[in-house]
Amino acid sequence: MKCSVYFMPGMAASPQIFEYIKLPSKQFDVHLMEWILPVKNESIKDYCIRLLDQIKHENPVLIGVSFGGVIVQELSKLLPVKKMIIISSVKSNKEFPRRMRLSKVTHLHKALPTTLIKHFGTIASYSKILAPKKIEMYNKYLSVNDPLYMDWALNTIINWDQEKAPDNLIHIHGDSDPVFPIKYIENCITVEGGTHVMIINRFRWFNEHLPQLILDN
Repeated sequence: MKCSVYFMPGMAASPQIFEYIKLPSKQFDVHLMEWILPVKNESIKDYCIRLLDQIKHENPVLIGVSFGGVIVQELSKLLPVKKMIIISSVKSNKEFPRRMRLSKVTHLHKALPTTLIKHFGTIASYSKILAPKKIEMYNKYLSVNDPLYMDWALNTIINWDQEKAPDNLIHIHGDSDPVFPIKYIENCITVEGGTHVMIINRFRWFNEHLPQLILDN
């Protein structure tokens, strides 16, 4: 019987970020999850209850990137899972960098003009904010630009209250991740030179190692 594997993308990202991840089809049945729009002030638990509609198999393996890694950990509290793998993410709020802890206290994240996200690609293309390749990556992989979603997602991760990592979890993290710096991360498989978007630009590493990580007991 094939192993059912569900992939959850990072904040605002489309499932297309997994386009280069190839698991052997004889062993794995791969499913790509998608973000849904939140209800205003919706709790992360209630949001994940609605996400459960996308999971059709028992005891799946859940793999999440960045904020998607937080989501799969919350999903595991609602249904039995065989295993969880998080990538470029955190296992608890104790692994947050200082700026995120500060934002929780000061509510600085609520001052961000998330409505600009909707027009970010256009704004960036007329400025020197990002290199052309990064603008192209943004336009290709970030698909959710609704301000309600962005406000909800930022507030939800900043206020995530998990203090202890789950037992059945594998954490893969790059040593050059600027979003969640490796110095705050404990007990992870370290990818040398890996950045926050290594699921895209280091896909060969994942294609080589993910199958065994999923199947190992």
